[in-house]
Amino acid sequence: MDPRLSPDRTILTPNSGMMEAFSDSYEQSSNSNMDSEMYTEQPTGTTASSTFNATMTADGAVPDNNGNSKRKRFVKVVEVDAPNNLDLDAYIANYKGHTKINRLEFIADRCPSLQVDALKLAIVELKNASTLNIPRYGNLVKKLNEAVKFGTPGTANVSSELLNIDKAWADSQLQKAKQQTDLLEGELKNYKRNSIKESIRMGNIELGNHYYACGDLTAAHRSYSRTRDYCTTPKHIIELCMNVIKVSIELGNFPHVLTYVVKAESTPEVTQDKDLTKAKLKAASGLANLDLSKYSSAARDFLSIGEELVGHQYGDIISANDIAVYGGLCALASFNRAELKRLVIDNVGFRQYLELEPHIRDLIQGFYNSNYAVCLDIMDKWRNDYLLDIHLHSHIEALYTNIRKKALVQFTSPFLTVNLTKMAKSFSTTVPELESELVSLIIGGQIEARIDSQQKILWAKQTNKRSAIFERSAAMGQDYEQEAKGLVLRIQMITNGIIVKGQGSDKGAGGDVAEAMFEHQHPRGGRGGRELPAFAETRTNMSSFLSNFSRDRHRG
Repeated sequence: MDPRLSPDRTILTPNSGMMEAFSDSYEQSSNSNMDSEMYTEQPTGTTASSTFNATMTADGAVPDNNGNSKRKRFVKVVEVDAPNNLDLDAYIANYKGHTKINRLEFIADRCPSLQVDALKLAIVELKNASTLNIPRYGNLVKKLNEAVKFGTPGTANVSSELLNIDKAWADSQLQKAKQQTDLLEGELKNYKRNSIKESIRMGNIELGNHYYACGDLTAAHRSYSRTRDYCTTPKHIIELCMNVIKVSIELGNFPHVLTYVVKAESTPEVTQDKDLTKAKLKAASGLANLDLSKYSSAARDFLSIGEELVGHQYGDIISANDIAVYGGLCALASFNRAELKRLVIDNVGFRQYLELEPHIRDLIQGFYNSNYAVCLDIMDKWRNDYLLDIHLHSHIEALYTNIRKKALVQFTSPFLTVNLTKMAKSFSTTVPELESELVSLIIGGQIEARIDSQQKILWAKQTNKRSAIFERSAAMGQDYEQEAKGLVLRIQMITNGIIVKGQGSDKGAGGDVAEAMFEHQHPRGGRGGRELPAFAETRTNMSSFLSNFSRDRHRG
């Protein structure tokens, strides 16, 4: 059961009570022969809990209406009082389709100051798009009424049209969805009866698109997957993969996303000239690796997208601004200094995305130029905005922690001694807090140093270069000795005739050595009991040589 729906699926508003007329109409459609679960929105891996006071939520772990459950990943729900730089209208204009509604609802659940505005935009978007997902529309109206009831900021400008459900429109959309379902299922049955492969494939795609529009993501995924047996060209395979990837991202099934990304990239059509498709696949792969906390892989995916997604070509999944933010933060958290210069700063294709987010560009340049005070200031100013991002919110703490650790390591690496008081000012922290951070890095082996707690000085460990040179010299001498002994052994084997060339053999020296060894180990002959004269002499020479060689070694 979707946590955002009431158990009896009725829509409550403080102005109109139970909305009995709409409830009766909805219950009648639910009792029809059409599967009522099709109209219940499936929980996604990025849908936040609607309860602000919750401290923990299973992000992507709620079972769906068909009894399926997803990978559990518990994250802390952080309520954001107000973002620092987020312009909601400009931000949401970069998206379309389901992800636009998902992001608006996510912001409404996490940010009280933007709750009313986000819900208003989501309701208007659903009505303008003539949505078939009526339960979601009713749930958003219910949330807006609750916000008005509790006096959430921004309720003064809410019109009565948004607070009341358009019963006539909702009933017509429900009826339209039912008729469309019956029609598409009937057509698909006829196609299967006639065994027309292309028609069956197109029928499954159309039915999947309809389920997707109705909010039944599991049924949509099932319909899209059924086209696999009817794909006859690489173009069909790519279409299958893109449809499954779209639904899997919304379901939060990111391991499945990676599977179909690999499948699509292995088709010949992608490797030729389908730059836009390849860019979309890289974006989907980056989102999957980000969700799995593989920040280095995610950064490489986002950085290799190119210029194809600078506009809104993939707005139903991700925007160009997201690519800049996700790629920049993941690169800072996982790349070393050389990789940051080569893969990010000198990346001409990614530079166009950075122009859309100048603060990310300044953050990367400041980190590379060791201007850590500016970097930490930028990160702090944008933290609240990133906590309202549907894909990034659960990774902000980990990314920020990794970036700060890398900054501490790079700050201390050039010096033999560091004054902790001055260093604390550079990192906008106190000396005790900085000291505890450095202790954890020293214990983890990331910094080789010692801390003078009395003088508040960090002393780098100095290696004895003279001893290190002697150790390397001794190791080189041992390697040289082993190589020399191997060469001497080889020369003596050749001198004693152990390496021979058989009569009529085209195998060369290596094959003849194997034959000689084979005959030596099998005195009666390894090939039907017959023994060549050359190998008999070789066996005698080898036995003599081994005994002499062993005696010489003992004498030495």
